[in-house]
Amino acid sequence: MTATPQTPYPRVTLRYCTRCNWLLRAAWLAQELLQTFNTDLGEVVLQPGDGGIFQVHVETENGHRELIWCRATEQGFPEAKILKQRLRDQIAPGRDLGHNDR
Repeated sequence: MTATPQTPYPRVTLRYCTRCNWLLRAAWLAQELLQTFNTDLGEVVLQPGDGGIFQVHVETENGHRELIWCRATEQGFPEAKILKQRLRDQIAPGRDLGHNDR
C-alpha cells in the first residue's frame, strides 16, 4: 500500500466562477501570490465553481481555514496588494512586503 502524500501548508485556494470566465483573473492572482511568497506557500490551488463566486481561502497546517476575500461580501475583486497583505497577516504577520506595505 502506498502512502498518501501530505498536503503542503499553508494552502491558498482561489475559487472562481467558470461561467463568468474568471480563470485568468484567478490565475494572475495565484501567480502574484506565488511570486511574492514563493517557498513560504505550500501550494496555491485554482478551484472552478459557478454562481459568480470568487473567493480566496488560506488553510494552515493546524486545519484552520480562513476566508480572506469574497467578491460578494467585498463588492468586487481584490487588488493584488490587498490580497498579499491579508495573506501575509495570516501566514507571516511580521513579514515586510516592501512597496506593498506603503
